[in-house]
Amino acid sequence: MTEKKDKDKKGRSKKRSAISCSFCGKAQDEVLKIVHGLEGNICSECIYICSALLDETDNIIASMDTKKIDKKIADTFKKLSPQEIYNQLNLHVIGQDKAKKALSVAVYNHYKRIFSKSSSSKGKFKDIDIIKSNILMIGSTGVGKTLLAQTLAKIIDVPFAIADATSLTEAGYVGEDVETILLRLLQAADYDVEKAQRGIIYIDEIDKITRKSDNPSLTRDVSGEGVQQALLKIIEGTTSYVAPQAGRKHPQQEYFPIDTSNILFICGGAFNGLDKVIQQRLSKGSIGFNASIVEENYDKKDNFLQYLTEEDLFRYGLIQEFVGRLSLKVCLDKMTEETIYKILKEPKNAISLQYEKLFFIDGVKLTFKEEAYKAIAKQVFEKQLGARGLRAYLEEILNESMFEIPSQKDSIKEVVIDMDVANKKKKPIYIYK
Repeated sequence: MTEKKDKDKKGRSKKRSAISCSFCGKAQDEVLKIVHGLEGNICSECIYICSALLDETDNIIASMDTKKIDKKIADTFKKLSPQEIYNQLNLHVIGQDKAKKALSVAVYNHYKRIFSKSSSSKGKFKDIDIIKSNILMIGSTGVGKTLLAQTLAKIIDVPFAIADATSLTEAGYVGEDVETILLRLLQAADYDVEKAQRGIIYIDEIDKITRKSDNPSLTRDVSGEGVQQALLKIIEGTTSYVAPQAGRKHPQQEYFPIDTSNILFICGGAFNGLDKVIQQRLSKGSIGFNASIVEENYDKKDNFLQYLTEEDLFRYGLIQEFVGRLSLKVCLDKMTEETIYKILKEPKNAISLQYEKLFFIDGVKLTFKEEAYKAIAKQVFEKQLGARGLRAYLEEILNESMFEIPSQKDSIKEVVIDMDVANKKKKPIYIYK
């Protein structure tokens, strides 16, 4: 190893190591450490500078990706109007016209609020902030609450997550924290925080977290009112720190900060017994011979949910602060026999078409006669299971055929479902090649 002689400030010669940084030229004794390469060396100071430059580049790329996400959603949003959203909902959901129109307007206004901030930042609207409007959907089982929420997310092309309120508990108790709702949305967005912050969360079975009693108790209502209180800030809009592995078990893991201000929350539930609460309010019970027992301004056969007020939700067990954050209340109509008939055959993803595809994959044609559609709709309507009952009923009448067809698909050409088959009086009809 050779040594170089340099002169100091006073002109005296001094020895300097031949090993120096190829970037800045500093010698080995002037820096903390030098990393040797095949054709060059780099010192610790230059490594630090390069690391900072790479971090800055990553941040720029991340911001570019965010802009691409926002631009993609914004471009999708510009092509839509409430009427267009409604028309696309019609392709997948039968009936529920009032609910579809209300949801179309609500979703349109929500994303208009997000992507129109820059254009409305001048003039008298400069300091006006539009508050987010979350949605409460009320309807019996099988009327299409979950399907409506899923379809809306597909139309807007944003991440979508479904959470079950029954598993949630107040923080510190056995069960899931409310932050796990945000974790599901983050997972649906492939852990892209910016993308998740534009998503939709559907909280099902929200009626199961109602206050258990109006009277104070020595025990905490950790799965009822406690959950409602824990959801308040998340639904309204706050920065919540979400653990990717469900926080309590891994306290040392990295947390993702998620701003919920632009996440649309849709809460849904069957609210069994709510119609009775409404009926009691409408009924003017009083003491006396001339007392009017029931108001005459409605029919007993009416769907009482159309007379819903916030007072009824308070009496049912939802706290005022929670109801106030769900500004849009959408009541879905009960299923009729005609609606079930249409659901069976008309939607883009109709249940009958799904089973026809299952048979088609085995090379066999499945045919439903018109009389069979009507018979199936009648049977399902009588069971009061809504649209979910269709799949269970079709499984019953087609299960034997789905068991036999795969081993006989070379000899069977078609399976026919007529009225007798739909009424479970006989097995499906096989037509052989």
